[in-house]
Amino acid sequence: MDVQTYMTELGRAARAASRQIARTDTNAKNAALHAMAAAIERDAEQLLAANAADMAAARAAGLDEALLDRLALTPKGVAAMAEGLRQIAALPDPVGEMGDFAYRPSGIQVGKMRVPLGVIGIIYEARPNVTADAAGLCLKSGNAAILRGGSEALRCNQAIAALVREGLRSAGLPETVVQVVETTDRAAVGALITMSDYVDVIVPRGGKGLIERITREARVPVIKHLDGICHVYIDDEADPDKALRIADNAKTHRYGTCNTMETLLVNETVAELILPPLGEIYRAKGVALRACPRTREWLPDAEAATEADWRTEYLAPILAIRVVADLDEAISHINEYGSHHTDAIVTENYGKARRFLREVDSASVMVNASTRFADGFEYGLGAEIGISTDKIHARGPVGLHGLTSQKWVVLGDGQIRV
Repeated sequence: MDVQTYMTELGRAARAASRQIARTDTNAKNAALHAMAAAIERDAEQLLAANAADMAAARAAGLDEALLDRLALTPKGVAAMAEGLRQIAALPDPVGEMGDFAYRPSGIQVGKMRVPLGVIGIIYEARPNVTADAAGLCLKSGNAAILRGGSEALRCNQAIAALVREGLRSAGLPETVVQVVETTDRAAVGALITMSDYVDVIVPRGGKGLIERITREARVPVIKHLDGICHVYIDDEADPDKALRIADNAKTHRYGTCNTMETLLVNETVAELILPPLGEIYRAKGVALRACPRTREWLPDAEAATEADWRTEYLAPILAIRVVADLDEAISHINEYGSHHTDAIVTENYGKARRFLREVDSASVMVNASTRFADGFEYGLGAEIGISTDKIHARGPVGLHGLTSQKWVVLGDGQIRV
């Protein structure tokens, strides 16, 4: 069977399954989620073995460290997948929620009902946990899903997919509610993003090249973000201990994630206090620094930053640092060079914190917290299907509500328009 025919069959099956899952009651969906979680915990060793085989093949193929970091699955990661599914089950079911009703002069009531999007195509590189997270979120929000993981995670993705199907069967739901594309042919991506008859939304998760291609070629709406150029601004009224902890964690907790800090901004008043100890922390952890001229007064071993450094998502132990005059300059820098993903301020001044929250044009804005918290699991969404930096429909970590839409509901008692 050629790829186009294969993908069309997946699409038809997904469309039929989407109509069934849209009317499935909450208890059945939750039963499937709990069954998936139990199966993942039961077969944890098999999942880790499959991931180890994927990792060995990826290293042999020369994949870069950022991709290897996203590909790796640990016992903690397996446990988080199961816990994420259980958290999704514990969340309120958004499907069918009605609200915002108001009487109109004609006597009718007008409100809104939350409904599934339909069929969601998810295209992702590495990150085998996405297979479980996406399956759980799409199921609970009443959507069918077509998952196309990268070839580098094929073994682990297929192993997780088998457990997802087991969970669906145990709850009496069709296995076609969640389908995993089994071919590694890149033509499958081209087919999936152009099947407007069968697919309602595409969610890409991967490198910038993949997302740019999908945004350019897709014939269905795309929920996406291109870059994670995240900032931390240390204000002149910051608590120094908080500033050091946050600036350390935001950069060094993990290097290959989209919510990792890539540029640190430091108020000139506290630069002499903050930069030397931070330099020691980064030096001990092997972080290469790219610094503005004023920063190099306190960190002379840092490499001189170029204009390109302020626009770069490194996904590596590299950090750009700039000394700024005040909050206005920090906000201006973030809005000019940032990617509207996640940005944080460290300050004890309530007024400055409020200004930062209002004026920084990003999907997640934080006060006195690490950018690494920009994550669906940490936000209480159970998991996330991705992060959106767009401003229409869904923004930030996309959970259950981001996978639904609303339709108008009108309740009458025989009224006619005159």
